[in-house]
Amino acid sequence: MIVAMSFVNGFQSVIQQKVHSFWGHIRVQQYLDQGEGLSEQAPLERDLSIEKMITQSKGIRSVEPYATKSALLKSATGIESILLKGYDRSFHPEWRGLQLLSGRWPNRQSADYAKEVVLTQMVADKLGVKTNDSLIVFFFRQDKSQAARKVQVCGIYKTGIEDYDKNFSITDLGLIQRLNQWSTQQFGGYEILLNDPKQSTAIQNYLYDALPQTWYCETIASIFPNIFDWLKLQDQIKNILLVIMLVIAVINGMTCLIILILERTRMTGILKAMGSTNGMIQRIFLYQALYIGSLGILLGTLLGCGICWLQQATGFIQLDETAYFISEAAVEMNWIQIMMIDLSTWIFCLLMLIIPTRMVRRMQPIKAIRFK
Repeated sequence: MIVAMSFVNGFQSVIQQKVHSFWGHIRVQQYLDQGEGLSEQAPLERDLSIEKMITQSKGIRSVEPYATKSALLKSATGIESILLKGYDRSFHPEWRGLQLLSGRWPNRQSADYAKEVVLTQMVADKLGVKTNDSLIVFFFRQDKSQAARKVQVCGIYKTGIEDYDKNFSITDLGLIQRLNQWSTQQFGGYEILLNDPKQSTAIQNYLYDALPQTWYCETIASIFPNIFDWLKLQDQIKNILLVIMLVIAVINGMTCLIILILERTRMTGILKAMGSTNGMIQRIFLYQALYIGSLGILLGTLLGCGICWLQQATGFIQLDETAYFISEAAVEMNWIQIMMIDLSTWIFCLLMLIIPTRMVRRMQPIKAIRFK
C-alpha cells in the first residue's frame, strides 16, 4: 500500500509539473473560447498598472508575457510544421523546471529580437540539426502574405510529453511580434506561475474579477482537462488497489489467528479446565495476533519505504516514456498518508481479528485436551 500510494503520488506530481512547466499555472489572454487561442492569439496591449497588480497578487511567483505563431521550419534535410512560442526577458525556465539537453535559451542581446530558436529533441532529429545549426522559418500572415527568417538553433530540450515535443519550439517574443507585425508593446498573453499550484482556482477567480472585461484568464487544468482528468482517474485506481490490499491483509491476519488457535487447542482446553474464562483466553490470542500484526506493519513500512528510497536513489524501475510521459517511475512519499495507512490497517485488522477468537467459546475442555 505504501509503495502504491507513493508511486501514484509521484506520477501525478511529475506529470502536473511537466504540464505546468510548459504552460504555467494560469493563462491570461484577450479571449479564450473552448481551447481556441493555443496557436494564434488576439494581441494584448501592455498595461503596466495591470501587470503590476497581477505580479503583486498574493501567491503569484512570476508573470511572463508570451505569444505563439504557426510556422514551418526548413533545414537542409527536412521540413516540419511547428508552433513557435516566444518569451521576453522575464522568462524563467529554471523556475518552470524546463531542462536543456544541450545549448542555451534564446538571449536578446540588443533592443532587437534574438534570431534564435530552441527545438525539442524530436523536432531536431526529424530536421537533422543540432545546436548552432541554422534553419529557415517560413510563416503566413493573416493577409495571406508569406515571409521567411533565418534563425540559429541555440538549444535543444525535451519535455517527455509527445504532443509538446513534436509541436512546439521556443524562441524570442520579439520574433513573434515581428512575424505578426505587432508593436513591442503587444503580445499574446501572460503565463502566470504560482508558488502553490493548489491555489490555481482561487487565484484565477480573483484575477477574473480584477482584469478588464475584454481579458480572460483560466487555469491550465481547465484548458487541458484531458490530462488532469486522466490524473484524477489515478486516484480512483489507487483507492481500489488500497481496498484490495487491505482486504488481503485482513484475510491473511484472520487465517494466521485461526492457525494459532488450532495449534493451541490443547492449551485452550487446559486453561478452561483451570478456570480461565472465554474472555481471558480470547484476549491471549488477540494480543498475540496484534503483536504479529504490529510487527508485520512495522516491517512492511520499512520495506515499502526502502523500495521507495531505492527508486529515488537509483531509478531502477524504468517506464516507456512514449506511454507514461516519464522514463522512470517517480516517487513521492507523504508521511501523513503512510501513518494513516499503518493506523487504519492496524485498527481494521484489530476489529476483524475479533471474529476468529470467538472459536474459543465453542471449545469444550475435555475435547480440546484430547485434540491432536
